Amino acid sequence: MNKRLLLIGATTGYQTRAFAAAAERLGYELALATDRCHVLDDPWGDGAIALRFEDPPGAAEILSSERRVNGIVALGDRPAYIAALAAERMGIPYNSPDSVAASRNKFLARERFRAAGLLVPQFHRIPLSEDPHRAAGQALYPCVLKPLGLSASRGVIRANNPTEFIAAFSRIEDLLADPDIARLHEDQDRFLQVESFIEGREFALEGILTHGALRVLALFDKPDPLNGPFFEETIYITPSREDQVIQDAIARSTRAATKALGLTHGPIHAEMRVNPHGVWMLEVAARPIGGLCARVLPGLEELILRHAAGVDTNSIAMPTGAAGVAPAASGVMMIPIPREGIYVHVEGLEQARAVQGIEDVIVTAKLGQKLIPLPEGASYLGFIFARAETPDAAEQALRNSHGHLRFEIATALPVI
Repeated sequence: MNKRLLLIGATTGYQTRAFAAAAERLGYELALATDRCHVLDDPWGDGAIALRFEDPPGAAEILSSERRVNGIVALGDRPAYIAALAAERMGIPYNSPDSVAASRNKFLARERFRAAGLLVPQFHRIPLSEDPHRAAGQALYPCVLKPLGLSASRGVIRANNPTEFIAAFSRIEDLLADPDIARLHEDQDRFLQVESFIEGREFALEGILTHGALRVLALFDKPDPLNGPFFEETIYITPSREDQVIQDAIARSTRAATKALGLTHGPIHAEMRVNPHGVWMLEVAARPIGGLCARVLPGLEELILRHAAGVDTNSIAMPTGAAGVAPAASGVMMIPIPREGIYVHVEGLEQARAVQGIEDVIVTAKLGQKLIPLPEGASYLGFIFARAETPDAAEQALRNSHGHLRFEIATALPVI
């Protein structure tokens, strides 16, 4: 009680509202800081602190003037960097700015993983000013091209030959020129990364660091093959069905990766691939799982808030998959956007919700919204949540529910 926390997140993010509700349940005072317009006088009526996410040092300076703050929680990669700068000024336990900067730059992260002896693919960074034809002639195939700073597989494209390489290079260049990205003036957005393609099964790990010690909260299977040309994530299932030996190896590699990056305090979301050679870390983000997906782990927001407030959370059990808790498995499907267009309508919603094991189906797309699929897109049509006795049953429930949904997407007319 009487704890006061700073929460840095997007103005209208689903996660922001979930954390605000969790803070109210805990009796914590929450000071919200967002990227809203600083000119308008509290347009949302929540008293939030207005920040410019494109100016992390300036945002951190504003936050450091806040008094009686027990901890900081950040929702998103850029908010995590702002939080690190502010926490350093305020003397609040958090990850260092250097570690967060490395975690959100794929090139720096790869360099640190390699230096720590972790498995990494062949990789190199290319300036966008580079001649793509020359770069394509030097690449080894198959390879993957990716922006250095974007998340959720945005802009990640596999190329199997020089022609595909040049096309992928052009798409990433156009994506990074988008005004919403360009306005942030990220130095890393002047480059793209080329990596050799990693075969294998993909997993995600949710954890929390306390002074460098990692507690694994959940390990997710990603049952859909992610082999390209794009890498849209769809289904997460926990607990993992993987052999315990491999689960332990994933946890060890994640611990080594957080140490290599220098991360020490706060939630992390890690992605990795596993093949006969071992565990290949893709990334470790200094933030929790994004968007509505956190609903698959009930109690996650409260745990993170308590941790930020300085409460010892090691004895607080996560409900999902815990012994004696039934149903023991849960999953989420991020409903993919099948094609570009304008969202009109969805049919079959009630049938999808009625599938055994389904907790909820939430369509987040709005009438008239322009839908853009990966690799350029940054959103989903919605989310499906399942809870069942076994991971297999949870996965099947998600697939059965999705099979009932029929989305009407109108063709978007070109702007002349």
